[in-house]
Amino acid sequence: MAKLRVAIYAALLGLAGAAAGQDVTLTSPDGSVELSGNLLGFDGEFYRVDTIYGELTVDSTGVDCAGPGCPNLDAYVAEAIFSGAPAIGAVLMPALLEAFALRERLSLERNATDDGDLIVRLYDTADNREVGAFRFRLTTSSEAFADLVAHEADIAMSVREIDSTEQQRAEEAGLGDLSSRSQARVIALDALVPIVSPSNQMQSISLADLARVLTGDITNWLDLGGPDAPIAVHLMAPETGLGHATQNVLLASGRLEIAAESGVHRNGTDLAKAITRDPFAIGLTSQADVGENWPLTLNGTCGFALRADRRAVKTEDYPLTAPMFLYLPQRRMPRLLRSFLAFLQEPAAQLVVRRMGYIDQAQEEIAINEQGDRFANAVALAGRETGLDALQAMVETLKPLKRTTTTFRFETGSSRLDAQSRSNVARLARALETGQYDLRRLVFVGFSDGEGGAASNQTIALRRAQAVRDAVVEAAETANLTRVEIDVAAFGEAMPMACDDTEWGRRINRRVEVWVR
Repeated sequence: MAKLRVAIYAALLGLAGAAAGQDVTLTSPDGSVELSGNLLGFDGEFYRVDTIYGELTVDSTGVDCAGPGCPNLDAYVAEAIFSGAPAIGAVLMPALLEAFALRERLSLERNATDDGDLIVRLYDTADNREVGAFRFRLTTSSEAFADLVAHEADIAMSVREIDSTEQQRAEEAGLGDLSSRSQARVIALDALVPIVSPSNQMQSISLADLARVLTGDITNWLDLGGPDAPIAVHLMAPETGLGHATQNVLLASGRLEIAAESGVHRNGTDLAKAITRDPFAIGLTSQADVGENWPLTLNGTCGFALRADRRAVKTEDYPLTAPMFLYLPQRRMPRLLRSFLAFLQEPAAQLVVRRMGYIDQAQEEIAINEQGDRFANAVALAGRETGLDALQAMVETLKPLKRTTTTFRFETGSSRLDAQSRSNVARLARALETGQYDLRRLVFVGFSDGEGGAASNQTIALRRAQAVRDAVVEAAETANLTRVEIDVAAFGEAMPMACDDTEWGRRINRRVEVWVR
């Protein structure tokens, strides 16, 4: 008797592509097993049926389908609705789909709807048969999560991390843990950048002063070493992902509200134009939307200066990094969509990300002689308990290695990895599984901030390095780790990346770097 493969999944949601809610009967080829019920969904491979036994998922290759709800297997079209940030849905995703279609030898057609949505259709070039239809609802990050919870979207596009309230609603709706590595995918990196007009002479600003400007505590350029002129503040609207991220910056500084008189914009292009026109304006926007304006360097009282360049954002050395997310519910997606999501992690997709003005996640290796500033700062800012012996030991360990752009950092006041770092766990594990580091040596190197004693900071840094190593090894389920040498090391507060006088700076300094030989 042919095997009828049935898997039970609880609280699964319907997928497009079938006449959901209509009666079907699934029968094994020899007729010995029969299953009837209402068809809830079909993803091109599996039926989902509401039966007297509950919701069942059945492999279509093991059954024959009869009834008004049965889909046409030969004419199946994979469908999905994406909702969220226009920066992802209108710009980045269509470009990535074009690259995916080219690789899969599919043709692509874009159509705008009357309500402002974008529909991208994919066709098999052999017979011009439609195989995929992806609709992009260009809303906001907040609306994306609402659509996902309301079952009005299959994937949320967000330029910020999901918050605790949204996470709870998603779990109550049966969508699973959207913050998990399998359901939260970082597809590209962006950064929040303070910008001024090209005619403004300001070159840099501290994070503390930036927060005071945005909240209205500083209202005149004179207080920042500039001319005696009022500061015009421009920000992204709070309901946008970058606006929400800006609020998080202020929360980190202990403030809750932006200045009431601030100019508020729903897209980065309008904000950039407003800054360009006003020599006394300042704004906080996406790195991709700087336009003709001047991005300010973030400085600190101890002499550090950080710019939002590619490497600094990849490593999160730049403190205002903003990952771009896709959030997926805990359910099976059509095969074509799964293939596209897998493609987003490949080098070809990362090239598209860079071409579209965002920062890719392709790993880079940085030789020690390219890190002169970092080591100079380590010497200049060495604390009383960080002597020459400690610095020499660090240099001796790291000298034969190269630093990768994979860095792990932690949520404020927590031992939990932040969103970008959780994505880095999956990315590094996948590299181990594909043999990228075979016959090489990986070293997880822990660093701390300067709070507390040097000995205790060294111990904490080592524990963090071990914890990150263990998380990566656990995630690399199919890797042959006998072909890779994996070590840990820690140097505590020996090489700060930022000043320790703010929580931002301390967070940047608490990190685990990955070095390779």
